[in-house]
Amino acid sequence: MRPLLWAACRQLLPRGAGLCAPKLAVTTMVTTSHHSLQPPTLPATSSSRAGASAGFLRPLVPGSRAPSCWSSEFNVPPSALLVARPVGVCSMMRLPMQASAEGLDVAFVGVPLDTGTSNRPGARFGPRQIRAESAMLRRYNSSTGAAPFDSLRVADIGDINVNLYNLPDSCRLIRDSYQHIVASGCVPLTLGGDHTITYPILQALAAKHGPVGLVHVDAHTDTGDRALGEKIYHGSTFRRCAEQGLLDCGRVVQIGIRGSSYDPDPYKYCREQGFRVVPVEECWMKSLEPLMREVRAQMGDKPVYISFDIDGLDPAYAPGTGTPEIAGLTPAQALEIIRGCKGLNIVGCDLVEVAPMYDVSGNTALLGANLLFEMLCVLPGVKTL
Repeated sequence: MRPLLWAACRQLLPRGAGLCAPKLAVTTMVTTSHHSLQPPTLPATSSSRAGASAGFLRPLVPGSRAPSCWSSEFNVPPSALLVARPVGVCSMMRLPMQASAEGLDVAFVGVPLDTGTSNRPGARFGPRQIRAESAMLRRYNSSTGAAPFDSLRVADIGDINVNLYNLPDSCRLIRDSYQHIVASGCVPLTLGGDHTITYPILQALAAKHGPVGLVHVDAHTDTGDRALGEKIYHGSTFRRCAEQGLLDCGRVVQIGIRGSSYDPDPYKYCREQGFRVVPVEECWMKSLEPLMREVRAQMGDKPVYISFDIDGLDPAYAPGTGTPEIAGLTPAQALEIIRGCKGLNIVGCDLVEVAPMYDVSGNTALLGANLLFEMLCVLPGVKTL
């Protein structure tokens, strides 16, 4: 059985991908080339093995290209018409994996951290489940015409090796890792993880771009000061960012905010900083396209970061999260928000707070995977067919 599994994996990844190594450490990531390659020819040591190997990923037409990611000069998700979805390494959209962001325009990055959660834990398993559900995603966005894989070099560079026992140290590890990613000129698309992770990510991005604008979708403003005496947790992210000058506060919009509060005026801090807060009541039963026209005008052409907490959506659609709030946004409104960011100078995005164990259907992670794909589709440089 092992030779057959290796055979399948070899056809999903280019030559030199490191699959010959007898063992891979848990944190090791596989390096691949960006270039168009013919798939390797599998050796047959016996007639039975040759027959079995031929059953994996064989081209539908003799002499045609193998079903893989080599139909373009860019990395392309393999088609399920040619490669069965359960086959191969579980990467984001089944894209090739690399050990670093070097040579990439866009990198999917996992940050499996939930030490900053205040209610239900489990977001540390979000990146893994989002990747698994992303096998349903395809090459083109048929609704918008976006063709990201004809435009940009995209790969999955694996996960940040966080410290689950020390939240400040995890923030340091995340910040240092993202400094290397953005130094290479790559735009990070992050799979969270709880919302704490956005704080060190923005530290790295602001070090390169200066204070950034923010499109923040969430049920909560995440501008608390302390919880149980601690200043770093998923509910204080954007207060810490504002204090450190990471945000261009006049270009911050928070959409979908709702829920009960500890304070009679829960948005006072946000207003004092210059944030625009859009309570969910202003979003109910309407299109958000007019709102996003205003947001685009507010953001201008300066750098913008998109941070999307899955609990911004109603728990009827996304129950797999740690701090659900009723009466949230719909998936259609989520698409309007992200697609409404087309044309902005987006320097990074994240999708956070997916906690898979609270949604056995997998639909929350599937929704998260689709929203990350939509973020990819609105990045600068993506062609529209």
